[in-house]
Amino acid sequence: MKRFFLFAVLFVNVCFAQKVSLGTDVLQKDNFSILNGKRVGLITNQTGVNSNLETTLDIFKTAVNFKLVAAFSPEHGLKGLVAAGQSYESYTDSLTGIKYYSLYGKTAKPTKEMLEGIDILVYDIQDIGVRSYTYISTLGLAMEAAAENKIQFIVLDRPNPLGGLRIEGNVVEDDFRSFVSNYAIPYVYGLTCGELANLINTKAALGNKVKCKLKVVKMEGWKRNMLFKDTGLIWVPTSPNVPYMETPSYFVASGVLGELIVFGIGITYTLPFQTFAAEWIDADTLASKMNNLKLQGVKFRPISYKVLNGDWKDKILNGVQIHITDVDKVNLLELQFYFLQVHNELYPNMNPFTLAANGRIKMFDKVMGTDKVRLKFSKRFRVDDIKKFLNKDIDWFRKLSKRYYLYN
Repeated sequence: MKRFFLFAVLFVNVCFAQKVSLGTDVLQKDNFSILNGKRVGLITNQTGVNSNLETTLDIFKTAVNFKLVAAFSPEHGLKGLVAAGQSYESYTDSLTGIKYYSLYGKTAKPTKEMLEGIDILVYDIQDIGVRSYTYISTLGLAMEAAAENKIQFIVLDRPNPLGGLRIEGNVVEDDFRSFVSNYAIPYVYGLTCGELANLINTKAALGNKVKCKLKVVKMEGWKRNMLFKDTGLIWVPTSPNVPYMETPSYFVASGVLGELIVFGIGITYTLPFQTFAAEWIDADTLASKMNNLKLQGVKFRPISYKVLNGDWKDKILNGVQIHITDVDKVNLLELQFYFLQVHNELYPNMNPFTLAANGRIKMFDKVMGTDKVRLKFSKRFRVDDIKKFLNKDIDWFRKLSKRYYLYN
């Protein structure tokens, strides 16, 4: 009887587990009616798949009621193979005539020539819910180009892997707008790409100065409290260093620090964004000090590893591996600053802002959307000195962004 009861519970859980249909699934189920008879440009990469892992690009190529004439891809390229920061070239498929355009490097925004003969631009890319991840900059610039060329713009919506409730960090200041901080939004903004598109299309002070004719094809079944693991969907690596559905959380925890190229954050090893390490650190001491902070939702394990590629190749780095134990309780963005606080206590003569090259300091500030965090923090290396600044915009942005929610 007990065995039957356990089987019944498992059967119910499997049958009624909440699943999500992506925007591309919804579009396909409707037989692409909004694209009927149109010449289409598709902005996508390897993450543009339906829930059966069929690529939107292949689906569009074989559609019979509209014509795919061009495809555009963001940083990392159409297949996600290009390393961060590296540009790549556009080309034309000699067999199909489809033009493949790069939107990273020399041309970040579709030009009038690229858009010639296109009636509708469709965007289908999975991002990670973090402001510095450049796919959302590509989204906004493509929307601007659509507006300027009077082309309709469609977003096929996808989950925010960090959920729709988490908001962390300060809003970007005007002097620090860049491709890694293109919009005046917090570092973690708690919106799907469709919701974000509506926000930056409407609020000129935060996003685009021109409005496009925008339509979002909503998901079915997604809720704001869902992390990616709750969706029932399969994660496709969004870029070379974001291989798993959990990686976006670690990206927030260490990604800003990684811009200094002073500490190993695991991207040159097998643990992208999951370590704080350097040659001079004593791993056991650092782990003990970090755990003594008793930060909620996270533990630190001493680690030493041999760097496999890139910076410090073949050198041994020592430090801690970050283990997020309860993502609902941890403040992700603050973690790297707590590490810097403890690191300064242990190694006061190894100031990372002195060790970093000047260009890396500028990139750190660009990603933070301000230089005030660095300037305030580096006076005493105390997290308490920047908490208020990091949190100052959260209540305001939460109230604003609720106007653009497409999901409960």
